[in-house]
Amino acid sequence: MCESSLAELLRSRGLRLTAQRQLVLQAVMELGHATPEQVHSAVREVAAGVNITTIYRTLELLERLGLVTHTHLSHGSPTYHAAGEHQHVHLVCRECGAIDEIDPELLRPLADQLAVHRGFQVDIGHVALFGVCGQCEDGGQK
Repeated sequence: MCESSLAELLRSRGLRLTAQRQLVLQAVMELGHATPEQVHSAVREVAAGVNITTIYRTLELLERLGLVTHTHLSHGSPTYHAAGEHQHVHLVCRECGAIDEIDPELLRPLADQLAVHRGFQVDIGHVALFGVCGQCEDGGQK
């Protein structure tokens, strides 16, 4: 998202564009999948005075505005990514920590069954499947 579009969106909500908000959004977009701590590290390279509380508050604001979304890929902090990206299911390797993505349509039959039989609507953008990636399974010989 360009700076002027972000500024317009914030103004339409009665907010202003701050350097911290711009830096946090830029960091999320550049990092792909990032925890608040990783975003904080990236932002501090440019603006050393930004604290972790500001990062968390800004990520919450950007999520309310529909610019970023999060998922839980481990027991730790949530992982954020740009909301404009296509929805995807996360594959998380328990061995090496690698994160891969698959098309959510692969889970569509399961999601449809849950809707029919349980009345449960799956939020596919928040789905994370844990296991062992092919590289780790093969002993790293790929």
